[in-house]
This record gives sequence, C-alpha cells and structure tokens, in this order.
Amino acid sequence: MFPGRMQQFATADSGMQIERHRAAIRRREPSLPVKCIIRDQLLEACSSFFDYGCGHGEDVRHLGKLGLDCDGWDPVFRPRSPKGPADAVNLGYVLNVIEDVRERSQTLHDAWKLCGKVMSVAARILVGGRGKTEIEYGDGVLTKLGTFQEFFTQAELREYIESELGTEAVPAALGVFYVFRDAELRERFLAARYRRRSAAPRKRVSEVRFEQHRELLEPLIEWIADQGRPPEPDEFQEAGPIINEFGSLKRAFALIRRVTGSEEWDRISQRRTEDLLVYLALARFRSRPPISKLPIELQRDIRWFFGNYTKACALADDLLFRAGNADAIDEACRRSTVGKLLPNALYVHQCELDSLEPILRVYEGCGRAYLGEIEGANIVKLHRFSGKISYLIYPDFETDPHPALVRCVKLSMRTREIECYDYADAENPPILHRKESFLNSDHPLHGRFSRLTRQEEKAGLLDNTATIGTRDGWTTRLREAGFVLCGHRLCKAQGASEQKHSANETPT
Repeated sequence: MFPGRMQQFATADSGMQIERHRAAIRRREPSLPVKCIIRDQLLEACSSFFDYGCGHGEDVRHLGKLGLDCDGWDPVFRPRSPKGPADAVNLGYVLNVIEDVRERSQTLHDAWKLCGKVMSVAARILVGGRGKTEIEYGDGVLTKLGTFQEFFTQAELREYIESELGTEAVPAALGVFYVFRDAELRERFLAARYRRRSAAPRKRVSEVRFEQHRELLEPLIEWIADQGRPPEPDEFQEAGPIINEFGSLKRAFALIRRVTGSEEWDRISQRRTEDLLVYLALARFRSRPPISKLPIELQRDIRWFFGNYTKACALADDLLFRAGNADAIDEACRRSTVGKLLPNALYVHQCELDSLEPILRVYEGCGRAYLGEIEGANIVKLHRFSGKISYLIYPDFETDPHPALVRCVKLSMRTREIECYDYADAENPPILHRKESFLNSDHPLHGRFSRLTRQEEKAGLLDNTATIGTRDGWTTRLREAGFVLCGHRLCKAQGASEQKHSANETPT
C-alpha cells in the first residue's frame, strides 16, 4: 500500500510550521464516526466511551447527554484529561493531520491500547471526481490554514490500520473503519447487517390448549419469529414453565405451528436461512472464522438451518461466486420484483434491499463490505454488466415529487476505484420520475407516488423521457404543457387555458 509512499515523503521542509489544532472543526451534530457507532448500535454493548483526539469535545458532550460514561483527550484543547481505557474508543480524523509517520503510527497504537471492545478510526478520503488544489507536503498536503492533511484512499486506510494493528478493519462508511477487540461483538455486528426482521404469524384456528396458555406462549412466538428457530432452554428466560407444561420447547412450537399454520413459519425459516448465507458469503472476503469462534447463538443457527458448518460454507461460497458472474447478476436483476429496471442497471430504494433475492443482496453487500454505509444514500444502482455499484443521495425523496440528485458515489468492484459526483451546487441537477418504481407495493408511500405517475402519464408528460431527466428540462415540460405540481398532485397552471386559447387564435 503506501509504506513506500510514506517513506518517500517522510522528510518535510523543517521551515514549514504545522498547526494541527486548526484542523479541529466545531460541529453542531456528532461527527461521522460517532454517527456510525450510534447507527450500528455498538454503544449498546459498551458501558464507556473515550474520544482520542477529541478536538473541541462536541462528540463527548453529545454522547454524555445520552447518558453514556464518556471522556476525551486532546493535546491542545483537553491536554490535562486522563487517557483512560474504555469499551469504545474513537480516533476520528486524527491520523490524517499528523505529518510525522512514526508519530502517526504511535498514535494509532496508543488509542488501540485503550480499547476494550471496539475502536472507530476515521480519516480523510480522496476519491475520483474531486479536484485537489492544495500544496503537496510530506505524504499528504499542506492546507491554506497551515494544517497538514493526509488523503488516504479507502483501500489504503484499511490496509494501514490492518498492517499496524494486525487485525481486521471493518468498513463503517467512507473513511471510517471499526476495529474490534471483542471478536464475538464483531461477528454479531456483521451478521446483524444482513439480518431481516419478521412479524409473528397470526392465529388461524381455535385450539383449546393454545388459548389456555396464550400468555405463556406469546414470548416464545415472538422469539421464534425473530430467530427463525426454537430456542435452546438456556437462550430463553421463560423456558422452565413452558417445558413443565409441554415437555419441551419444540413440542410447544409444534402446537404453535398447528394453530397459526406452517406456511408463514416456513417463510420465516427461509428468510433466516438466506440471511445467514449472505453473512457467510460476505465473510469470505475476510478470514471466515471457524465455527468455534462464532457467538454461540450463530453456531446454533447454522446447525439448525444447515446441519453443519461445512455445508453452510459450501452453499455460501457458491452464492458468492455466482454474484461475480455478470450473466447471473443480469438475470437476477430482470427477475427482481422490486426496483426500477433500466437497460444497464436495477435501481432500488435502500429500504427495499432486503427484498432482493440473495445473489443481489450479496452483490450489493460486496460494495458495502468495501465502502461501509454511504451517509444519506437512499437509492442504490446495481449495474447489470459492469461490476459496479452506485449509491445515490436524494435528500428530499419522500417530500419532493421529483427530487434532485445531490451526490453519487460509484464503486467498481473489479478495480476498487471509487468515483464521487457532487451535484449539490449544480444549477441543473438530475431528477427522479416514477418514484414508486423504487419501492415495494406495500410501502406506505407507494400509493401517493404511483397516483402522481398516473396523472403525469395521462397528461403525456412522460412520453419523451430524453428531455425531462434534469430539473430545467422537467420545468420546461411542465410549463409548456400548462401544469404545476401541488405536492404529489398535478394541477393546471393558473391562466394556462386562456394562454393556450390565445395562442391558437387566428389573427383577423
């Protein structure tokens, strides 16, 4: 990676004064790595948090308001705070402002020594599509503020963390990685990434014994709906009374299946089987752990759904290899019952990714395993032939009838090249039409979106799509047709009929 690049630029002009503290940013909301830790619910497994290089301390104050035991240290702003151990440690945007290669390495190791369970490491990332005008300095750049900035690529940052600490770095977002001291917490986190939740089936037939023990059985129903299998006695707090009444938890579940019907339970089991296959397939990218190193609940899941770990891994490997086949991806995109299919890609809303078949979930999961979560991305473009995935950010997707694209992050999984296209300041950004096509039919907003599309189709506004893909093109189409949008409804523009009539009159 870049040890050679670092050695090449390790000596800098001693006459330049580096003012690291000027890189500290005042924030009104948590930093990206802290947002990731909160989003991924990792703090639920931690009782303490330490921010190493906390700057002005906004993250410490924010988490303190959430009731977490937290503290932070900074060489300029909080130099007297003690550096104490914590379950969760954050090293956010510190490495990239240290111009000395040895000190950068030492800082990473010092922060890691304090970590009990998980550490987040964040640094500036350089991607294609963004210009770089700063002055080159050392192995990074010297900014106009007099601060040093090392621009990593996503791959370089991951390789640097792993080579320094000798353990796996798990992507959380662009430029943000988790390093786990607690191996079981890491596997629970990775498995949960691809875990779907199911609702328990409703009771279909009357059963006297079931009704007599409904309150006793309800917790068991919820547990099995969530896990997809009956629990072992040591996994379920209410196991004792149920075993006393029914003889075993499996016998109690047999009664539940008889009353509620087996079809939905079979679907829940199938969903859980697919989730485990997606998790195991993507675990192949790193060193897939032996089954003895997995949390006990995952070990039991695998034995229940697959019989043994060897069989489960073989099925997962087959799924992963098929996800690398362009023809298989194309066929799966064409089969998909969710998403907007175009000649070169399938577009799906982020909330519907779990509705894709396993091969497409693995295909998208490969991108997420490399990039982490792209903050704000709500439309995912699965390229059908090129081995690329694009994450599109439409902040106003739910409220704007034709939302504008703000940013696109595209990853080539064949070359690992990342490109970023920013439209935040564009005068004429791309916009969306037919928003309902990105969602499942049971989504709460599907009806509203599809009603607007029907109105626009009836008015002929969508007949020629070549000129309406941008904000200006669409505005022109509406104006020429005499329409305006009132929320998610199409309305006649005031005075449009009179203007049209006047334009058609023959002069006398």
